[in-house]
Amino acid sequence: MKVVASWSGGKDSCYAYYLATQQGYEVISLLTMMMSETKSNFHMIPSGILDAQSDAVGIPLVKQVATHETYENDFKSALRKLKAKGAEGLVTGDIYEVAGHEEGWLGRACKEVGLKPVKPLWMGDTKQIYLDYLKTGFKATVVRTKLELLSLDWLGRTLDRKFYDDILKLGNVDACGEGGEYHTVVTDGPTFKNKIEILETQKHKLDGGFGYLEIKRFEVKPKAR
Repeated sequence: MKVVASWSGGKDSCYAYYLATQQGYEVISLLTMMMSETKSNFHMIPSGILDAQSDAVGIPLVKQVATHETYENDFKSALRKLKAKGAEGLVTGDIYEVAGHEEGWLGRACKEVGLKPVKPLWMGDTKQIYLDYLKTGFKATVVRTKLELLSLDWLGRTLDRKFYDDILKLGNVDACGEGGEYHTVVTDGPTFKNKIEILETQKHKLDGGFGYLEIKRFEVKPKAR
């Protein structure tokens, strides 16, 4: 089945795309919702890094700018265009339903557009998902945090076993950040032909109680064959 992968640029969407390919799905496009022409929604990943990720995995990327008010309609519009190009399903990195009702807006969107939801991580144990993710060899860096739970010091940290152990010690943060406690950017992995090296960053406090790692400079490097 040909599918489009919802792509935040972070670990869950990347891991879900990877598992979908392992399960035999053909990912024909990535789809990222953008808060502006230069930054993605939620994770606030620079457009240039999203392009580098797309090039690294060899799958074209569609970037759809949307406001809070137009988000769902713009998302469905982008899906309809991808369906017209052959997509039959939508891969997401959803683990739990956070919308508060049975199907959720994402399931409703898929139903309205006529795409099959593909959720490789759905209802999995987040501790196990994190550990299984580490085994794949993907590399990710923390770019956003909820400051009431994770201080600015967590920004820029690499997701590894120590990060996992430190998160569990806190006792009130989900291992995968499923409650929005943290977001990441993926810079390397088993399907990446190039790796992304973050060279210069700046930490910021955002309105609403969030920390943000601004990536000011990065470099794309070919991986040793």
